[in-house]
Amino acid sequence: MDLITLIMYLGYFLLVVGTIGVVFGPMTDDPFKRLLNIEVPSMGVALIFLAYNETLALMTFLGVNAILILVLVRAIVINTELSEEQE
Repeated sequence: MDLITLIMYLGYFLLVVGTIGVVFGPMTDDPFKRLLNIEVPSMGVALIFLAYNETLALMTFLGVNAILILVLVRAIVINTELSEEQE
C-alpha cells in the first residue's frame, strides 16, 4: 500500500469519525468547542482532496473554510452577547 492510499484512508477515517464526534461527542453544548470539533472532519476532507491530487479543490476548500470559521466565530460571539443581554 503506497503513501497516497494511506493518506486517502486516513482522510476518510477522519471524516467519518470526526463527523460522528461532532454530532454525538462530548462537550457539544458549548458552541465554540463544537466549532473546534468541526476541524477534524475538515482535515479529513483536505486529506482526501490531497490524495486525489485535486490542488484547485484543496486550495478553494482551505480558503473558504478559513473565511467560514471567521464568520461562524463572529456569529457565536454575537449570539452569546445577545443571550447575556436578555437575561
